[in-house]
Parts: sequence; structure tokens; C-alpha cells
Amino acid sequence: MTKTHAGPVDPVPVPVDLPRPPLRRLARELIFLVVAKIAFISLIWWAVAAHYARPDTRPAAIEHLLAPAASSSSTQADSP
Repeated sequence: MTKTHAGPVDPVPVPVDLPRPPLRRLARELIFLVVAKIAFISLIWWAVAAHYARPDTRPAAIEHLLAPAASSSSTQADSP
């Protein structure tokens, strides 16, 4: 059995529309969800907690809060 060969045949380029990988769409959705949640939580924080006065955290203020009371037990022992 012999094969007849007519010569090299050039394949006709057919444009193939491959579907985009779903990972890119999922990654975009995930990034959007994370950014939306951060914005939502920031909005809640701003509406609820941002208006409260911040505590004074200077070293002098902390020292004043942790210092012993002005009327200590040693002055009470000296009084009659």
C-alpha cells in the first residue's frame, strides 16, 4: 500500500477565541471585596469611635496617673 503525497499543506490559521482564565476575574473580585470591607469598617469606625476624645498618652500624663496619692500613709502616721 502506497500513500500519495500531494505536498506540504499549510494549515489555515483559524482565530480561536479562548475563554479568559477565571482566576483573573476571581482575583479582581477578591481584591474588590477586601477593599470594600476595609472601607466599610473604616466608615463604621469613623461614625462610632472617631468622635471620642483620645486619652492623653504623654509620659508626663502617665506618670501623673501612676504617681502615689498626695495624702500618703506616711503623713497620716506623723499626725497625732
